[in-house]
Amino acid sequence: MMMKNYIYLLIIFLSISQVTAQTYSIKGKVKQAGTEITIPNATVLVQNLPDSVQVEGMISDLDGEFEINGIKTGEYLLKIQYLGFENLYKSIHVTQDMDLGVLGLKESATDLDEVTISARRAQGEQKGDTTLYNADAFKTMQDASAQTLIQKLPGVISQDGSLQAQGEAITQVLVDGKPFFGGDVNTALQNLPAEVIQGIEIFDQKSDKALLSGFDDGERMKTINIITKPDKRKGQFGKATAGYGTDDNYLVGASINAFNEDQRITFTGLSNNINVLDYSSDANSQSNNRPQNGIITTNILGVNYSDNWGEKIKISGSYQFNHRKNNDQSSLAREYVTGSSSDQVYTEDSRETRTRQDHRFDMRLEYNINENNRILYRPRISASFETENSGFFGQSVNSDGPLNQTENIRTADNQDYDMFHRLFYSHKFGKAGRSLTLSANTGSHANNDDAYRTATNIYYQPTERTEIINQNITRDRSGNDWETGISYTEPLGKNGQLELEYEVGNRFNDSDQLTFDILNEDFNNPDLALDTALSNSFESKYLRHEVELGYQYQLEKLKFQAELKHQNATLKNDQFFPAAGTIDRTFKSFMPTVRFDYEISDNTNFELDYDTDVDAPSVGDLQNVIDNSNPLQLKTGNPNLEQSYSNRLRLRFRSNNPENDRSWFVFAQYNLVKNAVSNSTFTAEEPTELPGGIILEKGSQLFRPVNLDGYRDFRSWVSYGIPLDFVKSNFNINGGFSSTKRPGQINDQLSFNNSSRISTGVSLSSNISDQIDFNISTRLSFNDVENTLNSSLNNKYFNQRSRLNFSWIIWEGFVYRLDINHQLNSGLSEGYDANVILMNMSIGKKVFGNQRGEISLNVYDLLGQNRSVYRNVTDAYVEDGQNNVMQRYFMLSFSYNIRHFNKGTSMDDYNEIYN
Repeated sequence: MMMKNYIYLLIIFLSISQVTAQTYSIKGKVKQAGTEITIPNATVLVQNLPDSVQVEGMISDLDGEFEINGIKTGEYLLKIQYLGFENLYKSIHVTQDMDLGVLGLKESATDLDEVTISARRAQGEQKGDTTLYNADAFKTMQDASAQTLIQKLPGVISQDGSLQAQGEAITQVLVDGKPFFGGDVNTALQNLPAEVIQGIEIFDQKSDKALLSGFDDGERMKTINIITKPDKRKGQFGKATAGYGTDDNYLVGASINAFNEDQRITFTGLSNNINVLDYSSDANSQSNNRPQNGIITTNILGVNYSDNWGEKIKISGSYQFNHRKNNDQSSLAREYVTGSSSDQVYTEDSRETRTRQDHRFDMRLEYNINENNRILYRPRISASFETENSGFFGQSVNSDGPLNQTENIRTADNQDYDMFHRLFYSHKFGKAGRSLTLSANTGSHANNDDAYRTATNIYYQPTERTEIINQNITRDRSGNDWETGISYTEPLGKNGQLELEYEVGNRFNDSDQLTFDILNEDFNNPDLALDTALSNSFESKYLRHEVELGYQYQLEKLKFQAELKHQNATLKNDQFFPAAGTIDRTFKSFMPTVRFDYEISDNTNFELDYDTDVDAPSVGDLQNVIDNSNPLQLKTGNPNLEQSYSNRLRLRFRSNNPENDRSWFVFAQYNLVKNAVSNSTFTAEEPTELPGGIILEKGSQLFRPVNLDGYRDFRSWVSYGIPLDFVKSNFNINGGFSSTKRPGQINDQLSFNNSSRISTGVSLSSNISDQIDFNISTRLSFNDVENTLNSSLNNKYFNQRSRLNFSWIIWEGFVYRLDINHQLNSGLSEGYDANVILMNMSIGKKVFGNQRGEISLNVYDLLGQNRSVYRNVTDAYVEDGQNNVMQRYFMLSFSYNIRHFNKGTSMDDYNEIYN
């Protein structure tokens, strides 16, 4: 009876909300006047007449489209504005739903005398959660890549080998709103020259499901959208490079773009043996990221395609082939947490040669059936094949002397296959805000490994014993998963909206890992005997149902969203070998989320999100089989693992003032995880028998995943940018604080590894001209590590990374380039502290009448100091290591810039490009 009353009240409430006021919608599409080029993220405002008070507003989507709901009958002024274009004003009389069609913006006219007086053009502005930059306000060399330009933007840094914006790693690059080389950020940014870029947008792109339904599901990708210049969208452009150097070092590569308005085709290829992983149009490209470990030979071929097939179909896709061989040598030292003392140390010297071949294909197909119905299909397929030839020597010692040692040799053939399909359908009903979204996802995965290994193990305590191992290990894993869902949204009053969503999905995994003892020495016809203690056959099923109810409330400057999700999940594990057993468990979880967005002013935005999520254990963590690839450090799974439950609080603040070009970016995130999957480490104080009759010798470790509470992680980052007109440069200062509390289990004792890090950095990038360019930056970090179980492992260490990148066209086409990377470490283990200067230099001469060619002499690691060292802190040990890296070489190279744009290019543009 009570439930019936609730239903009646809800019906009455909905009825009242719908009759209180009749409102209408206004929609349209923003394009550049006289072209078919759409303008995403244009600001669209509806203002009252005659007082110009703002009623509603939004920004256009990636296709330039907008739809504003909740407009009452009356006279209004529509205002559309976008950086670099003249404002558009249109009077409208609203008596019904209106489709304004295409609205064209004209580019802003630029008076050269006025530019000279004003001295500087606005760099960018903030529109909601999107930061927009004007590419012309940042000066680069004529042949610079998009990455060089983007690294000049406030809040963008390169850290730990990845490009970050506003404190988060960039995971996707779009060109004019369309995907470009999938998620390969480096390839995407190196395949576009800076001179074709008109604007750059940085924003957090929501998932496809969220974009279709209008409800944020918390899945975000830090995205860069590159807007190309209108007169550079029809033609062929790119760069080709060939070079040969000392010690038979070589590099041959090219990137060629063929653009014809909406149809874009990009080819990229690379072959080299100097550790360059992606073709770069920038000189000294080896140092764009941190030096790669090992000596690497790479062959790459890639193609990206995008086009509009008629009025209704948009398609984009890419294929990449990568063949890579890496010869790596490394050494490490680990200090273990074994109790109240820390006298056990493990050292290892290893070498390995891996040859890997990868194929990756991804596509996006969007079919707009009509204005109310839309289909989106996204497949992704990947396959990799790898051969391994490796070996290592490891030794453990304590205060009594040597504990044990092992010498291993391993060869293996590994194959991995993955296939994903994602399909979405959305329908908009006649009433604004009422929609239906259907989704279906499938995945298929396979992993097949075949390895041979031999090992000689010596155990010294309590008495010396030698063990010889000769094995064949095979692993056959397969998995399939599917998920389907339905989402319905309904407007609630003028500014509110409800969502009801249901999802169901299942994941199947089947894994067989078999270990055979080789009883003879005939490699072609080995006599094999199954070792049951090291073998396992395992099957896992994970079925989940989710029901979600959400509410969204939106005003002109404020957006609030709250959701409550209930999940019912069943995890069933069946083990068939070596002993039969079944584990069947059910998890019930409530997962609330809250999101709050507030536009403080026209150029200042604030976001606060609270999310909860669950994470099921992987099939590798569940599989109860001993992995003795290192006999001194055995590993096994745990079929009793439960899913973890995480709470995440995240804050973002963005401010970008176009009047003085001062920018502020703040990012902070806090995670608290219940039942986190952590390591349980058992160190044998005497020979110990494990299940299956395996002996864990004295001083050896057994690692096993377990669920532990207490995992906490906090990370923050702040950046402030300002132009320095007196040196025609941009100054940026940033800093951050992070703290992690990581639980672990050491010989059945609970321990916590607490680590904190304070970092700060400054950079100065030139904005002088296309004849001289520099970027100077330094970043310092101080790290403090404490272990609750063993205070002798408490440690403080410091590192600093500095870089100078300088390019100068000296005279008559002579070009000088200098790239210096400085690395300073202190507080690491003996022999791992490093003070390294990696210096790259080149001198070149522009050739041909249009100076599109260049002959240059390059030197890499001029001072011969290149090294790679690192520190890794876990709940069980503190590890310092180093790897071999590329050493000094000289190379003579020739490069050629391809530039051919069809009619429509202005004479000023022509002179800028060719002269």
